[in-house]
Amino acid sequence: MVATETLTEVTHPLVQHKLGLLRDVTTTTQMFRQLVNELTLLLTYEATKDLADEEVEIETPLERMTARRISGKKVAVCPILRAGIGMLDAVLSLVPGARVGFIGLFRDEETLEPVEYYVKLPEDLADRDVILLDPMLATGNSTAAAVETVKRAGATSVRLIALIAAPEGIERVHRDHPDVRIVVASVDRGLNEKGYILPGLGDAGDRLYGTK
Repeated sequence: MVATETLTEVTHPLVQHKLGLLRDVTTTTQMFRQLVNELTLLLTYEATKDLADEEVEIETPLERMTARRISGKKVAVCPILRAGIGMLDAVLSLVPGARVGFIGLFRDEETLEPVEYYVKLPEDLADRDVILLDPMLATGNSTAAAVETVKRAGATSVRLIALIAAPEGIERVHRDHPDVRIVVASVDRGLNEKGYILPGLGDAGDRLYGTK
């Protein structure tokens, strides 16, 4: 694992094995969805390792003991539409009590700037740890806009789970929002002239949903 205070690249063999399958152009839509789910589970484990916990007294079938449970802020999970939806179920399977918000953004192919078309967020974001979901952090423009959206709604604790990221996207997000922690499976080489990540995995939304 490669980690700084605000960026974690998870190099665990299981993560890298599944990421390699995900990148493969021959991977089917069904398998792509399954791999996105499995990778998100593994990345969520890492992204939530600093959630506050507390001691509680419980009774096992044999005796009383002190166990640990998550305390402090509750969680809000916010996928960035549409590709982020493919990551949502994995997070909810681990944090079933989380509230869910949705942020609809698309990238203008001429300017590469984000266009917001839908926002529906929990009303109490100020009281929650917000986890943004987006498979690919490319230029970072859309992600930075999504962070701004949840902060305007009151969020003070924001982290991003992405499958792959370009250095340009990481730099863009941290320039505007240096407090946001990013957890990824890979920091790729960079962007091509169209703003796509190289070597990347293609368009995550198209591969998740079988569209072009």
